[in-house]
Formats: sequence, C-alpha cells, structure tokens
Amino acid sequence: MYKCVHFQCFYLVVVVVEVEVVVVVVVVVVVVVVVVVVVVVVVVVVVVVVVVVVVVVVVVVVVVVVVVVVVVVVVVEVEVVVVVVVVVVVEVVVVVVVVVVVVVVVVVVVVVVVVVVVVVEVVVVE
Repeated sequence: MYKCVHFQCFYLVVVVVEVEVVVVVVVVVVVVVVVVVVVVVVVVVVVVVVVVVVVVVVVVVVVVVVVVVVVVVVVVEVEVVVVVVVVVVVEVVVVVVVVVVVVVVVVVVVVVVVVVVVVVEVVVVE
C-alpha cells in the first residue's frame, strides 16, 4: 500500500502533469514539423511540375516554329526551283525558235538564190 505525504503526492501529480504537457508539446511540434515538411514537398512538386510543363510547352513551340520555317523555306526553294525551271524552259524555247527562224531564213535565202541563179542561167542561155 501507499503511504505518502500530501506534499509528496502533490509533487508527484505536478510532475505527471508537467510530463503530459511536455508530451503534448512534443506531439504538437512533431505534427507542425510534419505538416510543414508535407507543405514544402507539395510546393516543390508543384513548382517542378510547372517548370516541366513550361519547358515542354517551350520545346513544342520551338519545334513548331522550326518546322514551319523549314516548310516555308522548302516551299520557297521549290517555288524558286520551279521559277528557274520555267525560265530555263522559256530560254530553251526561245533558242529553238531562233534556230528555227534562222534555218527557215537560210533555207529561204538559199532557195531564192537558187531560183535567181536558175532564172539567170535560163535567161542567159536563151
């Protein structure tokens, strides 16, 4: 059985109450620290996700711009090639027409000269 003096019992009760207060304070501090750590982790994860999304969006925009520029350059180069081909074809046609005209003129001149020579011979012979 217990035999305790009132003062000692009172002292024991005070010690138990102080220990309970310390335990409650430690639990509250641990809970606060855990909540703060969780909030910090969540904020870091959100920031990382936002940064990754921004980087992905920037990369996609850059890729789209590069593709558009390449397509425009290729289309412009194709148009330039088409224009060059058309110019070359026109030059070839012009050269062919000039050659044909020159040949026709030469043939006509030769025929006229032959006819004139034949007529002159015929006239001279008669």
